[in-house]
Amino acid sequence: MSVELVPELAVAADAVLQVGYEPGAPTDVVQSLTNPGILLGALAGGAFGAALGALPAFIFTGFLVIGGSLGGGGFGVDVGFGPVFGPHISFAGGVAAAGYAANKGYMESGFDYHNAKDIGFALGSKPDILAVGAVFGVFGVLIEQLSRQLALPVDPIPVSIVISALVVRAVFGYSIVGKVSDKANGYFDMGPFEREEMREPGEVKGDGGKSSEDRLAVEPWLPNMYKWSHVAAIGFFTGLGAGVITYNMISGGHGLIAVFAGFGISAASLLFLNLGVDRIPVTHHMTLAGATAFLSTWEGGILMLTDLSAADLTAPLAFGAAPALLFGAVFGLFSAVVGEASQRVFYAHSDTHFDPPAAAIVVWTLTLGLMVIAGLLNWAVWIPGTGI
Repeated sequence: MSVELVPELAVAADAVLQVGYEPGAPTDVVQSLTNPGILLGALAGGAFGAALGALPAFIFTGFLVIGGSLGGGGFGVDVGFGPVFGPHISFAGGVAAAGYAANKGYMESGFDYHNAKDIGFALGSKPDILAVGAVFGVFGVLIEQLSRQLALPVDPIPVSIVISALVVRAVFGYSIVGKVSDKANGYFDMGPFEREEMREPGEVKGDGGKSSEDRLAVEPWLPNMYKWSHVAAIGFFTGLGAGVITYNMISGGHGLIAVFAGFGISAASLLFLNLGVDRIPVTHHMTLAGATAFLSTWEGGILMLTDLSAADLTAPLAFGAAPALLFGAVFGLFSAVVGEASQRVFYAHSDTHFDPPAAAIVVWTLTLGLMVIAGLLNWAVWIPGTGI
């Protein structure tokens, strides 16, 4: 059932909120994928990510989203997630460029892991590197728009990032999931890293002048944030905090765009990680989960943002503010744990960057989307087909 937004809380003049799930149409896909503005923006954005490096490019996204959610009328959010600066374009382009540059022997960054994982390293202006970034920027927007215009009930941006990362490995000759060292007891074993054990000779390819035995047997994504208890704790509290920020902003009249404020703050905080400050956590997948899950279940927020009455909210998961905040905190924890599981499978034993936050966002947004389809939630806010 589609409903009009309360005008003063509208994210954009033509926005419509709904309850339930509504699929997209193939004609929307064709129209989107033949839009020259989208394709040219993606070319530029992918090259931008290659030049600056994937992580610095993503930090730009964070600052844009902060500006848009806190006072930019939504414009910064649109730009931060759109052509040029969208992470499925600029970040994914930077990841691809690093994979290519390391494979060609261009990178000797001094990174502790395989150079192709060094997403904070700027790759400059070499034309072939920029071209790789540009091509993967276009690939990223094609996947994102296909998912978005079909209104698949999942966040299309991380879907694109995950697929792009795996394609990078296939195209440039890296193993899709990596090789588990003989010193590790399966994908989930981080023990060899804690014992500072190295790879065996010839076990994997060398890199940047290093041989196989110069590489750690296991390379966790965040050396200071991989223990399950640590990951769960930071996920719970950042998810809770993002929910509280969303609650306060919506109560103060900011509207739906407030749901992205926590994500923007988390993404921008990675500036300190890129500058080498130790022990900076990566939390944007947790804060986005906490805020979205909170607003998916906060009955008062749904009523404020739409012209629905309480009688229209028929799904069982609709709560007051306090239970909804706890629901958001649990989803923050869930996202954190899923991210950690994905890094143990797809990052710690491999050669190129695979983004655990993107994988986590895919899982929890799909979970919320399926909960809408199953009738457990009234909406999932911004997830395609379930909210806007």
